[in-house]
Amino acid sequence: MTDDIVASVVRQWQAVNPGLDTGPMEIIGRINRCAALLQQAEDAPLRSAGLTRAEFDLLGAVRRTDRELTPGELARETFSSGAAVTKRLRALQDRALVERRGDDRDRRVAHVRLTDEGRALVDRLLPEQLAYERTVLAGLDEDARDELGSRLSELLVQLEGRLGGARR
Repeated sequence: MTDDIVASVVRQWQAVNPGLDTGPMEIIGRINRCAALLQQAEDAPLRSAGLTRAEFDLLGAVRRTDRELTPGELARETFSSGAAVTKRLRALQDRALVERRGDDRDRRVAHVRLTDEGRALVDRLLPEQLAYERTVLAGLDEDARDELGSRLSELLVQLEGRLGGARR
């Protein structure tokens, strides 16, 4: 097996500081590198539809909950800031993929729903996006994918418990 970039970095650190425990770097460095590479790939099906991952995540949150959501709920569902959600919603509204409706009791609150076009786009893109992601992971067999998914879930639950950001 060929070394990855993190293995090279670890070797360099061990050469200049042989007593250094690089174990955390070997895990977190690889997670960060994988995330960076996945980010660079920029989700081909989404890009071809003119969407960013973050915009698709907003559309998907409304679609999978199958109800209107407030921008605050969308921020929690997508782990985004309120300002980021507002900016993305404006772009999605300009494309007629979402509609906002004011609250009858509190004019400061908006409710967001998918338009028919937005719903159709999510329903068309999600299978394409999942097929793309399956291709990205094709180098791992099913057992390896299951094991990796399980281990990453363990890490995520632990991090959410200690560092915050857990879904409510």
